[in-house]
Amino acid sequence: MSSTDGYLDMDLLRFTTAGSVDDGKSTLIGRLLYDAKQIFEDQMEAVARASAKRGSGELDLSLLADGLRAEREQGITIDVAYRYFATPRRKFIIADTPGHIQYTRNMVTGASTANLAIILVDARKGILEQTCRHTFIASLLGIPHIVFCINKMDLVNYDEAVFVQLQRDLESFSSRLEVQDIRFVPISALKGDNVVDRSTNMPWYEGPTLMYLLENIHIASDLNYIDRRFPVQFVIRPMTDEWHDFRGFAGRVAGGVFRKGDPVQVLPSGFQSTIKSIHIGEREAEECFAPQSAVITLQDEIDISRGDMLVGTNNLPQSAQDLDVMLCWFNERPLQPGGKYGIKHTSRDARCLVKEVKYKVDINTLRKAEGDNNIRMNDIGRVQLRTTVPLQFDSYSRNRYTGSVILIDEGTNETVAAGMIV
Repeated sequence: MSSTDGYLDMDLLRFTTAGSVDDGKSTLIGRLLYDAKQIFEDQMEAVARASAKRGSGELDLSLLADGLRAEREQGITIDVAYRYFATPRRKFIIADTPGHIQYTRNMVTGASTANLAIILVDARKGILEQTCRHTFIASLLGIPHIVFCINKMDLVNYDEAVFVQLQRDLESFSSRLEVQDIRFVPISALKGDNVVDRSTNMPWYEGPTLMYLLENIHIASDLNYIDRRFPVQFVIRPMTDEWHDFRGFAGRVAGGVFRKGDPVQVLPSGFQSTIKSIHIGEREAEECFAPQSAVITLQDEIDISRGDMLVGTNNLPQSAQDLDVMLCWFNERPLQPGGKYGIKHTSRDARCLVKEVKYKVDINTLRKAEGDNNIRMNDIGRVQLRTTVPLQFDSYSRNRYTGSVILIDEGTNETVAAGMIV
């Protein structure tokens, strides 16, 4: 096996960083990349020049993450910035999300596909409104692993008591949320303590460094390998001499494992058939599983098109036109009760009507404000939708892909909300 094959076969961990403004998210990402030796010379030269212009006196590693010029000028993050790197153990995609309240929607975007969320807490300031907001959103989005990084420990003299008290407070708050796995790491992103290398300043901390956690945390069981779901994105008909009769269905496995010879059911038609072949890239395979992209052919000629779904015959998703959804509103124009929107679910497009706004969530207290129908940008609320056609779905807690929707303003084609089916 070539080294390239080994790289392609490596685990991929998607993680998001969140926290209040100036908690050190960008500095942490810069430190991770720098200490893991993931920085090119020209990048370092650009950061050195930018650091000199700002007169900071030392290398500002946060500039490695703040790629947008407006961010560099203000020293803040204002959009989701994606970074890619790899170590010998694992590949990583980082979504660096903003800390401001008005960018809650950006955090939802960045965190929607994450396996893990790093939430930074300033050791001096403790738990802030944004800490609660970001933890709640991470829980709502079904992120399986949350790592609280207690940052700036160097500014509290690496005091164990500060860390222990913050850990207790965060455990108390998190106990009201549905999170499978929570970890705590005391760090100094600026000095590099417990980020990649173990800190000599905190001998009382016996847990892993942040990089060790990222490289070793178990993510294989995060995906749903029980419920077989394959939304069809495209029907492939080459019509060439070599592939004259080929009719394959391309898509991304949203759940479960599909094998040659397996019986499958096509939704919404209900017709059944057997898998004839599975193609991944240019090779034929015996099986495909989430989250692989594949092309599946069937033994029978069944009319299948984009938006249909192949599922296991003995394990069907729910099918309904009335959906209970937790919506995060993205648009400057507020949600219109009774309004009509386009809705996209997996590869299926439809239209929907907002039947009822059940309540709005106060993200800071987790209280439900019932009777408050005024859902504006960055608000999160529970809404009942009525779709023009039945959708085949699972609850978001069971499958993040088949349990999510987006709403689209049909006049402007803007994505106005992301929704998690309850």
